[in-house]
Amino acid sequence: MSKKSRKKSSKTPSGSPTAKKTAPKTRASTQTGSAKTQRGSAGKSSKTDAKAASHRAVPKQLKSSEKAAKPAATVPAEGQKAPSFRLPRDGGNLVTLSDYADKKLVLFFYPRADTPGCTREAIDFTRLNDAFAAVDTAVLGISADPLKAQEKFRDKHKLGIPLISDETHEMLEAYGAWGEKSMYGRSFLGILRTTVLIGSDGKVAKVWRNVRVDGHADEVLAAARSL
Repeated sequence: MSKKSRKKSSKTPSGSPTAKKTAPKTRASTQTGSAKTQRGSAGKSSKTDAKAASHRAVPKQLKSSEKAAKPAATVPAEGQKAPSFRLPRDGGNLVTLSDYADKKLVLFFYPRADTPGCTREAIDFTRLNDAFAAVDTAVLGISADPLKAQEKFRDKHKLGIPLISDETHEMLEAYGAWGEKSMYGRSFLGILRTTVLIGSDGKVAKVWRNVRVDGHADEVLAAARSL
């Protein structure tokens, strides 16, 4: 065998182990990279799923918490003592339940000043104001409007009935005139059109819920006359 042949044959064995050693490293590196990629994609997938789940869960939690926070519209039952109140009226004076001791009192709660239904209702009670006075009955209108809005409402329509401003909803809630309403498929909290007739003994004589404005003031007058 020539020297060149021996040199070639001697290089071949030494090169072969080197190739064998290199291949496992390459395979191991590929497997490691693949595992990292799988773990990375799995981690991203789990994070994405967690975020999606959290977004789906939040509205349900908000809805349930909102429902839990909604006050129940509990109207004092007939025969129960009327809840006391102390609130400002148009003109700036304070009005209390004790101001009407030994008299009958009508409280009509309306959603908003100077809206069509509320305007008709306030005008009807103003029209019958003298008739109510003849049977020793006072009439008060209550909403959550600020005093300026109440006074503008009074002046615009020449209303002759005191208008109470209950911006904190304290009286509205006490008389069950604040609660859940719905409009165009949307639920919200607001004033429920309600009227309460209080007898001269300070007890609730009659309650009207979900009032329909047309003819309502005349119906309340008839009830006051019957007491």
